[in-house]
Amino acid sequence: MRNMARVRSLRRGADVREEPPEHSMDPRATEEPPYRPTVIDNAIYRDGERVDNPGSLADAFERLKEMPGSMAWIGLYRPKEWELVKLGEEFELHELALEDAIVGSQRPKSDRYGDTLFVVLRAARYLDDVEEVAFGELHVFVGPDFVITVRHAEAPDLQGVRRRMESDPELLRQGPQAVLYAILDTVVDGYAPVVAGLQKDIEEIEVQVFSGDPSVSRRVYELSGEVIEFQRATAPLVGMIHGFIAGAPKYGLNDELQSYLRDVADHAITVSERVSSFRQMLQNILVVNSTLVTQAQNAEMARMTEASIRQGEEVKKISAWAAILFAPTLVGTIYGMNFDFMPETHWALGYPFAIVLMAAVCLVLYMVFKRRDWL
Repeated sequence: MRNMARVRSLRRGADVREEPPEHSMDPRATEEPPYRPTVIDNAIYRDGERVDNPGSLADAFERLKEMPGSMAWIGLYRPKEWELVKLGEEFELHELALEDAIVGSQRPKSDRYGDTLFVVLRAARYLDDVEEVAFGELHVFVGPDFVITVRHAEAPDLQGVRRRMESDPELLRQGPQAVLYAILDTVVDGYAPVVAGLQKDIEEIEVQVFSGDPSVSRRVYELSGEVIEFQRATAPLVGMIHGFIAGAPKYGLNDELQSYLRDVADHAITVSERVSSFRQMLQNILVVNSTLVTQAQNAEMARMTEASIRQGEEVKKISAWAAILFAPTLVGTIYGMNFDFMPETHWALGYPFAIVLMAAVCLVLYMVFKRRDWL
């Protein structure tokens, strides 16, 4: 509600130079992107051909009114808040859709406000150098005679979409709905390299797991987060596209566009299924890794236990021999005390008796320890 009040205040002529904080969809983005002009491209099309290049957004709106049956296609990159508000005034965009475009960080969805369709898409690209997935947010306003794209990241390449459409006047002649199809097709096709990159990462992780790499748990955790984020970006697309197809008669989508949209939906289903399988595979890898770690810990504990048992056996042997050797020492110590009144010291058989006594005690102790397996 605070953001809606902010939009209304800007429409009433508040400080239009105030800039909102940008909301990057890439959770690892920490640096500001290089500066680019806000308006990437601004064109008027008629009968599938580019007929004008207005110098400003206001000029585009004026040209659109002057040329009935034409279509405006405006591409914006990280626009300022006041620019979106001004655009909303010119093209009568709904406040709720405008608020979502200003704030950003929206989930993929499609909302219709009167004759204007507002679509949020999450593009993705795989960064080979860091082996990570970067996500971007794209907002598309589709009206009866205009298409406005608000891009918040590098992907997708909408200039490529524009070139493709301009090279196919028959498709472009079908109007804003055809442009929306081309954007959807580009976003979904952009998922293929991401799927391939994630598949490669998972295969590398499997090798690390079975090789006992201790750092694999962290990589599995990080990759699981990327897969979950990717699933959030792709899962809503299937229902969204099927909704467009279901509303085709009402909003004038011909059979050709419906066929194209069904093809995009098939690709989206394939991607969604692959991403779901990736998530299950990573869960299985975590279980296998946990099992392998537990087995390794158990094996280490068994080795430690065996070492402790062997050490105990050695201690028993040492203790047994110490006790055996202590017995004659005790006898010798007693008879070594030089007291005058010790009868055995003046006894002729005292020495042989002490020797025999020491030998007997040692023998008895040896037999006792031997019977108890201490020796």
